[in-house]
Amino acid sequence: MKGDDIAKRLCRLAGQVIKLCRTLPRDSTSRHVAHQLVRAVSSGGANYEEARGAESRADFIHKVSVATKEMRESLYWLRLANEAELLAELDIEPLVREANEIVAILTCSLKTAKLRAAQELLPRYTARQ
Repeated sequence: MKGDDIAKRLCRLAGQVIKLCRTLPRDSTSRHVAHQLVRAVSSGGANYEEARGAESRADFIHKVSVATKEMRESLYWLRLANEAELLAELDIEPLVREANEIVAILTCSLKTAKLRAAQELLPRYTARQ
């Protein structure tokens, strides 16, 4: 089914992040970073799943946009965890690479959807002239 690969990658990444967050120290700052990271990465996948069931192209574009933003936020929290030395860089690096690839894929999907939406509007616009 269309979109299965990216959906699986989003779910796999969220699972890996959750496992990694379980290894963070139990202090308040680490818990805050872990909470924000898990929220963002899981929201990226959830919003992509909603996009797959979108009611219109505009709905799809909106939900993929939200998924992309959440994945970008996930990257921020991963980088912050690295910067604050909450985790070893070796643990974070593959997650950052995967999140970057997912952002690139979602961005391409958004561009394609927006282009198709514009192409659908073009005949209507030129017919009015």
